[in-house]
Amino acid sequence: MSHPTRLLDFSFHGELVFFRPVCQRHYFPSSSAFSTVTHLSLLFSLLFLPPFLQFNQRHSAMTTREILNKMKVKVGLGSSDPDSGKGKSKISKNITHGFHLVKGKSYHDMEDYVVAQFKQVDSNELGLFAIFDGHAGHNVPNYLRSHLFDNILKEPDFWKEPADAVKRAYSKTDSNILDMSGELGRGGSTAVTAILVNGQKLIVANIGDSRAVLSKKGVAKQLSVDHEPNTEHEDIKNRGGFVSNFPGDVPRVDGRLAVSRAFGDKSLKKHLSSEPFVTVEIIDDGAEFVILASDGLWKVMSNQEAVNCIRNIKDARSSAKRLTEEAVNRKSTDDISCIVVKFQ
Repeated sequence: MSHPTRLLDFSFHGELVFFRPVCQRHYFPSSSAFSTVTHLSLLFSLLFLPPFLQFNQRHSAMTTREILNKMKVKVGLGSSDPDSGKGKSKISKNITHGFHLVKGKSYHDMEDYVVAQFKQVDSNELGLFAIFDGHAGHNVPNYLRSHLFDNILKEPDFWKEPADAVKRAYSKTDSNILDMSGELGRGGSTAVTAILVNGQKLIVANIGDSRAVLSKKGVAKQLSVDHEPNTEHEDIKNRGGFVSNFPGDVPRVDGRLAVSRAFGDKSLKKHLSSEPFVTVEIIDDGAEFVILASDGLWKVMSNQEAVNCIRNIKDARSSAKRLTEEAVNRKSTDDISCIVVKFQ
C-alpha cells in the first residue's frame, strides 16, 4: 500500500530468486541463502576481486552491499539499480521480464514484495511473477513471497488442472498464515500472481486490488478482478460484516479494510474471502506483454492507458519504470510496484 527510502533484498528460497524492498539497513543473508552467497563470494574473489580492489582505492567508502550488488550483476543474477531488475527466458529469446518499484509518500515502511524469476521444473520452464501488497505490517507479504509459489507447485494436479490447484494453494496458504498469526501478526496482503508455462500458457490469480493486464494487438485485456467492498457488499453482509465509507473516503470492510479479499487479516477474516479469481490465458501471436501492478498504478491509470504508455518500448524493465514514473506524474501517492513480461 504505501511507505523511508528503499533498497531491495536479494534472497534465495529453493531455486527461486526473490526481490523485495527493505529499509536501508545492514542485510545479513538467511541460512537458506548462505551456501549460495558463499559460492557467489568465491566466484567473485576468483574473477572480480582485483578490479573491485582497484575501485576501492579510489572510492574507499564503497559499502559491502554495493560490492555484493555488483557481484550479482556480474554473474547475471541482479540489477545495479536496487529498485528494479530484469531477466529472460531460456527457451525463447523473445520472452523477457522487468520490474520497478517506487516508494509512496506515506510515513510507514513499504510493504510491497515482488517475485520475478524463471524456474526450470523437470523439462518445463516456468515464469513466476507476483506482487504482494501488504498492509498493517510486512510479515504476511514476506511469507507469501517465500511460500505461495512453492505451495502451488506442490499441488499434485497443478499440471492437469492448474486453476483448481491455484485455488487450493491460496486457501492452504491463507490457513497457514492465520495459524501463524501469533508470529506473523494480524496484518494482511493482497496478491496478483502469474505463472507462465513454457512461454505458451499464462495462469493468473489474484485477491484484492493488484491487477494483471494483457496487451493483445494493442488492446488491453484485464486478467484479474478488483475485489472491492462496494462490489461484494452482499457477501460481506451475509458473513456478518458491513461496508462503510467512514472513516475515510472509500468503502471499507467494517470501516477498516479497503479490499474485500485478502490473505491474513485475522481480526477481519470472518467477513473477508481469500478465494482468488483465476484465469488461464493462451499466449498466441497476438499477445504482446502482460503488466502486473499494485493499486498505486491503477488508481491513476486505466488499463488501456497503461498499454498505450509502453507499447512502443522494447525493454521490459524500461517499460515497468516508465509506468511507475507516469503514475507518479499523475500524482499517485501510494507505493507502486510493477512487473512487465514481454512476449515479443
